[in-house]
Amino acid sequence: MDLEFKSLSAEALEDLTRYYGRRHDQTCDSVILDNFLWAKYYHVHYAAIGERALLWTMNIFGKQYAALPVCAMEDLPEYFGILERYFNEELKLPLEIYLADEPAVEYLNLPAERYSVTEVPDSRDYLYSAEALRTLSGKALHKKKNNLNAFARAYEGRYEYRTLCCSDSHDVWVFLDKWREGKGQQVEGHLDYEVEGIHEILRNCSILNVRMGGIYVDDALEAFSIGSYNAREKMAIIHIEKANPEMRGLYQLINQQFLIHAFPEAELVNREDDMGLPGLRQAKMSYAPIGFARKFRIRQLDFVPEQRSET
Repeated sequence: MDLEFKSLSAEALEDLTRYYGRRHDQTCDSVILDNFLWAKYYHVHYAAIGERALLWTMNIFGKQYAALPVCAMEDLPEYFGILERYFNEELKLPLEIYLADEPAVEYLNLPAERYSVTEVPDSRDYLYSAEALRTLSGKALHKKKNNLNAFARAYEGRYEYRTLCCSDSHDVWVFLDKWREGKGQQVEGHLDYEVEGIHEILRNCSILNVRMGGIYVDDALEAFSIGSYNAREKMAIIHIEKANPEMRGLYQLINQQFLIHAFPEAELVNREDDMGLPGLRQAKMSYAPIGFARKFRIRQLDFVPEQRSET
C-alpha cells in the first residue's frame, strides 16, 4: 500500500477529526488538537487510509517516530502492520511508536521477542474528577479554594470570566507577549513553539473544534485556557492554561471557571503530562488526580536493514 504523508494544516483538521473517538482512549492524544498545537515542533505528518484509519509520523530530535493508528480497536493490528511495513520498506527503519496508550498496548499484546514495550512515566496524563475541580470541595482541595477566595476578595467587582471567540484573539496575543517576556531566556526549549502553536490556533479558530475562555481583570485579559472535548470518554482535555502568576488564586479561578462554562457535560478532566518537570509535577499532584492515562514507547526489535551488495 502506497502511503502519502502530508504536513498538517488547519484546513485538514475538520476532515481528520472524524477518525477520532472510535475506541477507548483517555490520553490527550485522543483528540486531534495536540497534533496541531505541536505540529512544527514535532514535524508532524499524516496519512489517511480511506474511511477507516489515520496514521501519524513525527521527527523528534532528529529521530523518526509514529503514533499508533487512529482507528477502531479491532482494526488496530491491521493498520499497525501497515505502519510497520512503511517504516521497514520505505524508510528502512524499525518501527518506533513514540507514545502508545495503555488500552491499545494491551489489545495489541505484542510479542516480547519482536517488540520492546516500555512505560514512559514522565508522559502519563493526569486525570481528575470534573466535579471536584468545579466545586473544589473536600480536604484535598481546601488550599486551592482558599487561593480562589483570596483572589475573589482582592479583585471584587473588577474581574469576570468570558467565553473567548476568534474576535478576542488580539487580547490573547497581548497577554502572551507579556507572559512570554516574563519568562525571560532561561526557559524550556519548547516554550516558543508552544506560543507559536497557540497563535496558529487563534488564527484558525473559526475552523477548529476548540473551546476557549479567559479571566479579565480591569477589562484586561489576565488568564486564558484552551481545551477540547472527548465525547466518548465524557472528558475535557485542557491543552493550554496560562495566567498572570502575580495574582494569587488566578490559576485556580481559570481552572474552575473554564470547566464550569466550557465543559458542563464533562465527567473527567485530562490536564496532560508533567514532562518530567518537578515543579509542574507538584502542581498537577496538588489538584488530587483520580488516576493517570499511562503511555508506552514501542520499538520493533527484529528489523534488519538491507545490506548493500559489494560490486
